[in-house]
Amino acid sequence: MGFNERENAFIEWYPRGYGVGFKVKERLFETRTEYQKLELYETEGFGKLLVLDGTVQLVEIGEESYHEPLVHPVMLAHPDPRRVLIIGGGDGGTLREVLKHRTVEKAVMVEIDGAVIDVSRRYLKIDRGAFEDPRAELVVGDGVEYIKKAGERFDVIIVDSTDPVGPAKMLFSEAFYKNVFNALNERGLMITQAGSVYLFTSELLDAYREMSKAFDRVYYFSFPVIGYASPWSFLVGAKGDVDFTKIDLKRAGELELKYYDPQRHETLFQMPKYVREMLEP
Repeated sequence: MGFNERENAFIEWYPRGYGVGFKVKERLFETRTEYQKLELYETEGFGKLLVLDGTVQLVEIGEESYHEPLVHPVMLAHPDPRRVLIIGGGDGGTLREVLKHRTVEKAVMVEIDGAVIDVSRRYLKIDRGAFEDPRAELVVGDGVEYIKKAGERFDVIIVDSTDPVGPAKMLFSEAFYKNVFNALNERGLMITQAGSVYLFTSELLDAYREMSKAFDRVYYFSFPVIGYASPWSFLVGAKGDVDFTKIDLKRAGELELKYYDPQRHETLFQMPKYVREMLEP
């Protein structure tokens, strides 16, 4: 896993020998932060590539294929999303998409690794000014601890974390989901990415079961993401009477989107038959 200097390529290996790779022009930056190894590359066809602990976080050209389905379906399904909490998301892409919604009065982003924010601001710049938006509040700290002690309530909570394995496993636990549920207003939605449908199926199932213990309803969907072992899965927890299968198309018309199509919202819920049968035995 990682950069192959002889081939000028970065390859992330998934279970069972499946890999996702990019041809690399040059390594732009590499450091060991307090929490992880951070690398940044310039690829041949997809702009900059951000890597944390050997795993692809995003590629500059096509990053919206992850950030748009992570943000807009829940924002448009909520009837009035004014206060939003983002856990993770240090590159700024999720914050950028959240702030596209005119209803948002405050968006808090809690990122444990301040170095990710610094490098993203300096090199990536995909936030496109979101970090300086007066509605944004940046907190460098542990999202798990933040949600435990949250003294305010949110309409939408977005978990933009690394894969549901290793250190990030706690972000996919029943205890964490219950804290998220308590931090939501009476009508609220929470979303998290849950890994590759085909290659992290057991992790997806585990997260679905854990979330089902905490939320009134849990929805699942998938989306093809550039740079990931697609299709990629997402889980949505609902509190109160919010129906994630329905969105506000009038508000959707105000957004400039490239990948997620609100007019075809129902296509999100396509899932391989064998996975659906495991999720709904």
